[in-house]
Amino acid sequence: MTRLARLFSPITIGNMEVKNRIVMSPMHTDYGEPDGTISERLRDYHVARAAGGVGLITLEMCTVSELEPYMPRTIGLSHDKFLPGLKDFTQAVHEGGAKIIPQLAHPGPESLAPYFYGTDTKGPSPVMCHTTKKMCQEMSLQEIEDVVVEFGEGARRAREAGFDGVELHAAHSYMLVGSFLSGLRNRRSDRYGGSLEARLALPLEVIQSIRSRAGEDFPIVMRISGDEYMPGGRTLRETQFIAPTLAEAGVTAFHVSAGVYPHTSWHVMPPTGSPLGYNTNLSAGIKKVVDVPVMVVGRINDPVFAEDVLRNEEADMVVVGRALIADPEFANKAREDRCEDIAPCIGCGQGCIGRKPMSPMTCLVNPAVGREAEMATTPATQRKRVMIVGAGPGGLEAARVAALRGHEVHLYERDSKVGGQFNLAAIAPRKHELGKLTRYLTVQIEKAGGTIHLDTDVTPELVAEVAPDVVILATGSEPVRPPIPGVSGDNVYLADDILAGRVVQPSGNIMIIGGGLVGCEVAETLANLGDNPMIARTSITLVEMLDHFGSEMVIEIRTLTMQDFRELGIEVLTSTKVKEIQQNSLVVETPDGEERTISGVDNFIVAIGVRPYEVLSEKIASSVAEVHVIGDAKEARSALEAMQEAADVARAI
Repeated sequence: MTRLARLFSPITIGNMEVKNRIVMSPMHTDYGEPDGTISERLRDYHVARAAGGVGLITLEMCTVSELEPYMPRTIGLSHDKFLPGLKDFTQAVHEGGAKIIPQLAHPGPESLAPYFYGTDTKGPSPVMCHTTKKMCQEMSLQEIEDVVVEFGEGARRAREAGFDGVELHAAHSYMLVGSFLSGLRNRRSDRYGGSLEARLALPLEVIQSIRSRAGEDFPIVMRISGDEYMPGGRTLRETQFIAPTLAEAGVTAFHVSAGVYPHTSWHVMPPTGSPLGYNTNLSAGIKKVVDVPVMVVGRINDPVFAEDVLRNEEADMVVVGRALIADPEFANKAREDRCEDIAPCIGCGQGCIGRKPMSPMTCLVNPAVGREAEMATTPATQRKRVMIVGAGPGGLEAARVAALRGHEVHLYERDSKVGGQFNLAAIAPRKHELGKLTRYLTVQIEKAGGTIHLDTDVTPELVAEVAPDVVILATGSEPVRPPIPGVSGDNVYLADDILAGRVVQPSGNIMIIGGGLVGCEVAETLANLGDNPMIARTSITLVEMLDHFGSEMVIEIRTLTMQDFRELGIEVLTSTKVKEIQQNSLVVETPDGEERTISGVDNFIVAIGVRPYEVLSEKIASSVAEVHVIGDAKEARSALEAMQEAADVARAI
């Protein structure tokens, strides 16, 4: 632990003593009950992270106003009726060894009140609500006075419920306090707006209300955007100007984020491939002007890197979010110098920031998240010989779990390395972190006693020789070559062959047929060749029959992809159907239904999807007692779904 001595040293926030410098970020889970109370699922999720060694947990956004919900399952601090459940919750977290604070907020312009109660949303000025796509109404002075009291009462309840402090959400030009603090949404000309100092009025009144009702010694952490990264938004220099005033008013620590939502949401929730420690320059800047602890969030998912941030005095504490979703034991494993055993967050966002609205949080890396009790890895009642065919993400996860449960596990892969589709996806720009998960799963399988067999094509004869009790088929998928005239031409390639390096990367004027995730990845990969004089000029056009390209991407990743497309000059034709591929031209049907021929094409790449590849189940059904087909081998789907199915099957055998 000596190399992480700073990370695991104690720190004080006001009168709150925290055992280490790791803070769990507030992340909306949708695990709460519809009435705003704490569910058993939400409690188990937080207790697992507390027992996992984190120093301070920040509970997801809790509303201070009963009639202003943020999400259908938002946790309530708006009434004393919530106190009994909250007391049981904080006690359970404390028993796990962590301190805990709730994030206090009023959704303001982002309230779902129009859907719940048919009322208008309220905010500093008449601006668009990003959640409901409706204009919010400007709050009156009386409404502002009322909400200031609600914040104070919410903090009082937090203290009575056993919380160790509160976090005040004032970031991202978002929620009520954040929108008052930002010139992007606050257009008022009274004492609450018009200048940077005036925009401080509401936050300062809220801080005073919290201190007067919850006690002057009750710690207040403020989440704030160090820089909003938007024209007209607040800069780091301006945040440095206001931070001392906020600290003098009673803020006992700052939680530094960046960006505004949704315009620069990839700054708020930086996805895979964005720089580690994305906001450390901002926290370092704020740390120069205040004498209270400064926390920093943003792609801090490695304990050794976190230690470096602290040693460089860029922050006093590190806020870890998605990495704690991926592995609740993140802190304990780091403290025990077992970093290779930490399940790595790969920043994919599929189950957390990119999940469907109002659906419970999941995780590609950790299928047990939100199901900690039911998904506990327990020893098998009977040790079985388990044969797993295919070492893509699903096969690797099935092997890891089965081996941990004590089964004799043999994992077979016909390729010379494990990883499957992840090996191809990792070729694209910003996707290199996918390799972290492949490495982690491989190490864990080996540590648990599983055996990996590479360069092995599994046949019915091999299955008979191994004589397994259980066979899990995770053989994945194969790319589809659509029935388009000319699709078999000598200058027509499959996207998988390009990414796998099975063919020489084509250059010149390239048409990519299919604007889904894989098509976009191939486009970025090839366009980065640019004007390479050793190859040739590379020009990319993406053709997609739907109205949008990359529609299945997490929005933060899609935003960066669109930015790359603009910078690399990648042209996109949407609502365009391919009719025929000719030697050096493409015949398409345009959005208005007319036929058009695009000439001067050198190469074509097909990226329109995959279909299951599974040829063993019927051949071995009579000789193996238990056969499971999972992942893409069963039905083409996302990696998240494949990992979840693999984990479920491996826990059931």
